[in-house]
Amino acid sequence: MLKKKYRLKQKNVKRVLQKWEPFFSYNIVLNRQKNKLDYNRFAIIISGKSVYTNVERNFFRRKFYDFIAKNDILKKWFDFVFVVKTKSKFDKKNPESLAIFRKDLNFLINKI
Repeated sequence: MLKKKYRLKQKNVKRVLQKWEPFFSYNIVLNRQKNKLDYNRFAIIISGKSVYTNVERNFFRRKFYDFIAKNDILKKWFDFVFVVKTKSKFDKKNPESLAIFRKDLNFLINKI
């Protein structure tokens, strides 16, 4: 799990989403904004249309934070907000869904 220090709070997420420097994959949009701290911060937004229950939403959120913690992103210091597109449907019982989720995250991380 990612330490709380590296997670964005709601007011910071809104600020990043207003600035809009986007990167796109098939199912996820990455927005970023430069910060004045000496570390990166992350957040993910998963709507109820993409995932049907809170249990599944929290499952994918935890998978996201585990993925970020394992991948070392040492670029310049940014605030990153990942937004899952509403057209994409994720299900934690479907292994293909988790593989697509990880594939999109890998694509966006490599694109930065």
